[in-house]
Amino acid sequence: MQIPPVQTMVVSLAPVAQSSDYVATIKSRRSATLMPQVSGILTAIRVQSGDRVKTGQELMDIDPRQQQAMVDSQRATERQKKALYDYNTVELDRQQKLFDAGVTSRDVYEQEQQAFQNAKADYESAVASRKTQEELLAYYTVRAPFDGTVGDIPVHVGDFVSPLISPAAVLTTVDENKNLEAYIYVPTERSGQVRMGLPVDLMDNEGNPLEKTSIDFVSPEVDSTLQGILVKAAVSSTSQVLRTAQMVNARIVWSTEPMAVVPVLAVIRQGTQSFVFVAQQQNGHFVALQTPVTLGETVGNTYSITSGLSAGQRVIVSGTQFLVNGMPVMPMGG
Repeated sequence: MQIPPVQTMVVSLAPVAQSSDYVATIKSRRSATLMPQVSGILTAIRVQSGDRVKTGQELMDIDPRQQQAMVDSQRATERQKKALYDYNTVELDRQQKLFDAGVTSRDVYEQEQQAFQNAKADYESAVASRKTQEELLAYYTVRAPFDGTVGDIPVHVGDFVSPLISPAAVLTTVDENKNLEAYIYVPTERSGQVRMGLPVDLMDNEGNPLEKTSIDFVSPEVDSTLQGILVKAAVSSTSQVLRTAQMVNARIVWSTEPMAVVPVLAVIRQGTQSFVFVAQQQNGHFVALQTPVTLGETVGNTYSITSGLSAGQRVIVSGTQFLVNGMPVMPMGG
């Protein structure tokens, strides 16, 4: 019988990353959810979802007429108190002179002093009340807290909004699409392996690489809902690549170890078992020895082998579909 030639390669060790894949959510370190601070009818929405806004830019208006009336009333009260305060200031000066000249008694002078102090306190209270109402009036104009991008706007002109409604309506969000982080929840069974500095590869849904980063935060507690440990990794990609609230694949690399690797084409599967054919010398000639193996991570076009092979063995990489265990072969290459 003619002995068939087969292509072989010598098994070598290559560094193989031991990793796990998770789903990560991209979040901004600077993100604000804008809620109503006052009650009223929404009268204007000055932006659209996706607009870029600057710090302090007007986003929405809540009907301020009732509050404006309160401010006007307080200003009128302040003017009234100011007039009385000015009068008592002049009158106190006059009584001071009369008392110094011995024209009026100490009782009259002290009464005027008390009236002056009361008028001063009333005026200062009116000023404080007016400032409080003016500050409250500012809440009827919703402004951007920082430079960023406007998110979804679930409310409409004419809606009644109030912080007293539970849950209060979200007006919109503003996200600064930089200084991003990847939020990853690692199962608790991996808690002993999680540590700062572990490499993280971010990938899109097709497995294409987006960015290489590393863990820079590990939560000291377990999330009771997800039964996972929150870890974060800094993201430096521009807004054209990753955006706030985007979900991506994250691969955490636990360690890198030297392992035997073989081409994908050399591996044959039968049910749940994988094996390769090893060209092994017996009685002066080579035979194809069927060898069960345990597959590890895929590295490019090769499989890492966690058990079943060792460095230096010759694995058959061609014509494996025609081989049977113990069949004589003529190794070539490798």
